[in-house]
Amino acid sequence: MREKGRWADRVAVVVGLALAVSWLWHGMLGWSGGLMFVFGLVVIMASVISLTRPGAVSGEIAALVVGLLTFALPWILEFTDRPLAAWSAWVLGAAIALLGAYGLVMATRTRRRDPELAWTVHRNEIPGRPAGRTGG
Repeated sequence: MREKGRWADRVAVVVGLALAVSWLWHGMLGWSGGLMFVFGLVVIMASVISLTRPGAVSGEIAALVVGLLTFALPWILEFTDRPLAAWSAWVLGAAIALLGAYGLVMATRTRRRDPELAWTVHRNEIPGRPAGRTGG
């Protein structure tokens, strides 16, 4: 049975979009705003991977890592003196990291239950031919 996408991945798409456009409401330009934009796009792409392949853990790991990096961004790029930008990074980064951690647990369960939903399953069979037959 094909599993539909998880609610956490749908929410992560929305949070990633909020992160990508956050520079509009806090006015951060330069490296900080650019990195928040790029991180938002990465979260959206990782969430779409997780929506289409619920057993693939790569999208969830990417979301978790980007969430942690976003959370640390105000200290790394030293913009803690700009409260709106810093709080945007902290709140959105924490939300993305939590959604990524939850998704990682769920993807691992899905992968155990139905390995066909993961990227790593490859079948080299031609439909209609018995397995083991390679030539004609």
